[in-house]
Amino acid sequence: MRFLVDAQLPSAMARYLASLGHQAEHVSDVGMLDADDSPIWDYAVACGAIVLTKDEDFPHRLSQAPLKAPVVVWLRVGNASRRALLEWFGPLLPNIVLLIENGEKLIEVR
Repeated sequence: MRFLVDAQLPSAMARYLASLGHQAEHVSDVGMLDADDSPIWDYAVACGAIVLTKDEDFPHRLSQAPLKAPVVVWLRVGNASRRALLEWFGPLLPNIVLLIENGEKLIEVR
């Protein structure tokens, strides 16, 4: 799977996903660290990436999106160290992947 990790999450998240065999980029890797949501959305649609974000604007946008929309994985977690975030996320990833494979467009992770 291909993931695009949004700016509120560390670039280590993209590296972690890549270490597990996924394609993953952080928005900083593609020159969009300071970009608004629209170019990030468009990039994800164009390259078939799943947006991994803490930003509630993406789920809202998905609810009003036209047919062309990326899958959005919305991490509902407070501030945490990079290590704690990855330790929390790792065990959840297999279920997230399964939900994506089953056609879910919005996956809210708490």
